[in-house]
Amino acid sequence: MRADLDSVDLKILRELQRDGRMTNVELADRVGISAPPCLRRVRRLEEAGIIEGYNAMLNGPKLGYDLVAFCMVGLKHQSEVELKAFSRASEDWPIVRQAWMTSGETDFLLHCVCENLMQFQDFVIEVLTANPHVDTVRTMLTIRQIKKEGLVAI
Repeated sequence: MRADLDSVDLKILRELQRDGRMTNVELADRVGISAPPCLRRVRRLEEAGIIEGYNAMLNGPKLGYDLVAFCMVGLKHQSEVELKAFSRASEDWPIVRQAWMTSGETDFLLHCVCENLMQFQDFVIEVLTANPHVDTVRTMLTIRQIKKEGLVAI
């Protein structure tokens, strides 16, 4: 069910997605309302689960994480039990930063970040393809990220 949001709520979400660290006073100024109602709106958006949390955007290469790759994973069987089992397993893999269950040729798309090619290869060979539910794995190494924006265009 889509949330019922007015234009001020959408402005709040847009501004927080750009900079989640700004003060409530600055946010209120940017969206054109006073601070107390702005804070009430933000809290309501948080309680409704529209704002799921706040995160720091880290620079992977500066921390030694130079490789970003995607894995397209096909399972041997697409039963609910196998899909759930693979989903649970992926939660324990630190290299996998985001994962989606997909339709089409593959069952899962995994966004992987690690230090180098050898670490990624070890993960693919020793962990991913060794998983008893996995039938096929296709990988794509990234060259360069060209766009980085918030998750939702508001």
